[in-house]
Amino acid sequence: MTFKALIVDKDEDGKTNASVQEIDQTQLPAGDVTVAVDYSTLNYKDGLCVGPGGGLVRYYPHVPGIDFAGTVEESNDDWYKPGDKVVLTGWRVGEAWWGGYAQKACVKGEWLVPLPDGLSTRNAMAIGTAGFTAMLAVMALEEHGLKPENGPVLVTGAAGGVGSVATAILANLGYEVAAVTGRESTWDYLKSLGASRIVPRDDVAETVKRPLESETWAGCIDAVGGSMLARVLGQMKYGASVAAVGLAGGAALPATVVPFLLRGVNLLGIDSVMKPYDARLKAWERLAKDLPMDKLEAMIQPATLEDLPKLGADILKGQVKGRVVVDVNA
Repeated sequence: MTFKALIVDKDEDGKTNASVQEIDQTQLPAGDVTVAVDYSTLNYKDGLCVGPGGGLVRYYPHVPGIDFAGTVEESNDDWYKPGDKVVLTGWRVGEAWWGGYAQKACVKGEWLVPLPDGLSTRNAMAIGTAGFTAMLAVMALEEHGLKPENGPVLVTGAAGGVGSVATAILANLGYEVAAVTGRESTWDYLKSLGASRIVPRDDVAETVKRPLESETWAGCIDAVGGSMLARVLGQMKYGASVAAVGLAGGAALPATVVPFLLRGVNLLGIDSVMKPYDARLKAWERLAKDLPMDKLEAMIQPATLEDLPKLGADILKGQVKGRVVVDVNA
């Protein structure tokens, strides 16, 4: 039996190319559960894997797609049976293991979670790793004492996937959200998600000589890293926390320890790839409850497998707004 997949391959000169092909089911990696994929999505990592150079891919030919949602077709795992709706994010699927840019996927059962009540497979991929990460960040901030009455919460890279979902969740939970963006064209979009204030990227893009500035933010979800994160650390209120989820602005952190020592600021690293099952399930259940579905729908940009090479290049340039939902059967 054959099915359609986006295949990334490497030629003799070391150049990679991505194309939609028909492949045989016997080519799937050995796993416990075979899933008929309904939808996938697009993340920064996917852009790296689809684009020239192959990014995070280890072996070729390869099927990218770090997320997917669909229906179990075959299972050797006691937790799942044919007909079950499931979601997968993380576990290096789409990087070291064939992923969701195909009509079928075969994975280890322990990597899956059941589709939460109230979500469709399309909803789940509008959320994807980006939304899942946003929810983990919100939960981490809550666990460190964040409450709506504490003051405004800053979201950097707010028009991207993580930022869009974080903005919508926080606003729905009653927080005052300040959204950082470098694109004026996204201001109305962010306000529609619930942002009460827009912060131009240039206002927080560069570090300053002073290690501490006025105490402004009660919490922060940072998808940028680099000099912006360093700047924001000096603007946090006493005892506040920053949840770090990305490094679009660079992996280096040109900061001092002063905010940690004099204001008790917490820097919380958010990992969505290897998160244990129970925590995954809790985050997905919170997403089904705390993320307004009308706001989620407003984030969606529909796509097909054929669209992914271009979209992969676009997301690496910061030119994708909201959440791309890939119908692998279109």
